[in-house]
Amino acid sequence: MAITQFLDRHQDAVQVALYAFIICSLWLMEICIASDIISVKKRWQHNKTNLLFIFTALPIQLLLTTIVLIILGWTNTHHWGLINYIPGHHNKWVYYISLFMLLDLCEYVYHVVMHKIDPLWKFHLVHHSDLHVDVSTTVREHPGETCVRTCCLMLWVFICGPTIGVLVLRQTFQSLFNILAHTEFRLPQRVNKIIGLIFITPNLHHVHHHYQLPHTDRNYGDVLSIWDRLFGTFGELEQEDIRFGIDTHMDKERTGKFVNILKIPFQKLERPQK
Repeated sequence: MAITQFLDRHQDAVQVALYAFIICSLWLMEICIASDIISVKKRWQHNKTNLLFIFTALPIQLLLTTIVLIILGWTNTHHWGLINYIPGHHNKWVYYISLFMLLDLCEYVYHVVMHKIDPLWKFHLVHHSDLHVDVSTTVREHPGETCVRTCCLMLWVFICGPTIGVLVLRQTFQSLFNILAHTEFRLPQRVNKIIGLIFITPNLHHVHHHYQLPHTDRNYGDVLSIWDRLFGTFGELEQEDIRFGIDTHMDKERTGKFVNILKIPFQKLERPQK
């Protein structure tokens, strides 16, 4: 009860602290282990550009998360949401697993929509325009998308009806998998085959960041890869064949400077070539 009350009051701070701890830890690991991939100077310049997006995203995230919690409180008080129609939902295991999967499916839908609807894609391609994917790519999100993403979270909470405990658990796993998926590290092929049956791995998410279709429209999954397998969007590609970026935005001047990146959604739309 005390833990629930603490999470309810300090959910924003808990998420930010956890996110910062994970991303800093993996960033240091990349520097120590994968330093041969990119020079320290280039790495710092690349990271610095991406990390600037924290200062545009955080105020929006914190402000809109307050509304998320208000909606969450209303749904819980009124026993609203799909979870209340799932047989056996009073059992904690059924409750947590069902909501986790529902919320993960919602994020899969969100990701697909961001790719398919032109005005939304213009914001999302800021993330895809990174020519070198590493842990810092995780925070490379245009403030416009931060707003859309958090508003969608409001909708998912309203539809599904999770408690604060479930939401924090789900957001924790989402943050962890999202950061891990963007690291330079890759799993051995055999290990990736096994884990990738259920979960999104760095190997699978790197395919999603390949610069050309159809691979850009593969592996939309957030935590679970089962939705991609179920809906026919699963794909694999050998690491040596992967080239990061998006084929309409391969100019380093355009995609490597913070101000230029912020302008991308307000420029003429260029769709990736099939």
